[in-house]
Amino acid sequence: MPRVSFENIVKSYGGLTVLDDLNLSVEHGEFLVLLGPSGCGKTTLLNLLAGLADVTDGRIVIGERDVTDLDPKDRGLAMVFQSYALYPTKSVRGNLKFGLSAAKLPREEIARRVDWAAKLLQIEPLMDRRPSQLSGGQRQRVAIGRALVKHADVLLFDEPLSNLDAKLRTEMRLEIMRLHDELNPTVVYVTHDQIEAMTMATKIAVMNGGVIQQFGTPDEVYETPANLFVAGFIGAPAMNLKEARIAKADGGVEGVFATGARIALDDYAFARAPQEGAPIVVGMRPEHFGAPNATLDGAAGRFVLPLQHTERTGSDATGYLHWGEGLLSHRVEPGDAARLRPGQTISVAFPRGKANLFDAASGERL
Repeated sequence: MPRVSFENIVKSYGGLTVLDDLNLSVEHGEFLVLLGPSGCGKTTLLNLLAGLADVTDGRIVIGERDVTDLDPKDRGLAMVFQSYALYPTKSVRGNLKFGLSAAKLPREEIARRVDWAAKLLQIEPLMDRRPSQLSGGQRQRVAIGRALVKHADVLLFDEPLSNLDAKLRTEMRLEIMRLHDELNPTVVYVTHDQIEAMTMATKIAVMNGGVIQQFGTPDEVYETPANLFVAGFIGAPAMNLKEARIAKADGGVEGVFATGARIALDDYAFARAPQEGAPIVVGMRPEHFGAPNATLDGAAGRFVLPLQHTERTGSDATGYLHWGEGLLSHRVEPGDAARLRPGQTISVAFPRGKANLFDAASGERL
């Protein structure tokens, strides 16, 4: 499968610039997820790649071919849409073969590809049904099959699971991952769901305002977010982001919060020497805190705060502590959460080496 490159891409609608000088490369066989909130430009970028919208400036290259001005049918792509886009009057078999018949492939080749996709997706018993007789998950399998039979160089997915319930989304995530493992296609996948991105992607491009905020593996964007937007967007519950100032004492570096609490930052890998009094934002993941009221040797900071409430989700639980005018979230064992009461004073410790620091003015990682 070929490499896909976006080079200095600009997309404007009149006076509105949606994408501005965007550069991105998708390597052979990668599963790239374009992740971001609604309106960030991710679907626009996918539509430019598919040829469903025209590039204002820049170029798109697939393999060695500049496809910027080619018709969609000539780009070697196949796309799975959010709405499935199946022909309601055709059977499953008719939907799978329609594009191949339009391309005037030999009848034997069409039958071979359709049978191959049906077996791969386990929809052989459904071949004579129409879309109205299928469940949401079955319709999505047919939509994926219609893309697979094209034997395209690159597969595109535009939020394909957003219309499914939670159980089906999990099943289809596993199905798409299995197909990628077996067929190893180059995939570009659009979603606003970070769970899909973190579980499926080999690389993630986090987008906001038409700009790629960070490009990296799921672990990279989670563990070392490039800026405050990525830090706040990736993670559920979200990372705690608290304003502080740099203080130097006893040869070490600390962050001093507005509440008066402190956190040791001696072991943080600063890109440049921290300046006394510099305003920063300290990022702390909820799951990195120690258990409530537990002793944590060598903690970077310990915070004693009243509990507002807890949220239990079966296998997990989160506690929310009053922090000035905001809240501090931390993971709690579900069994412990049942014993905690609103208003109860809780002591939580944060370990060394887990803090993320950002410049308060620019939002960039320090």
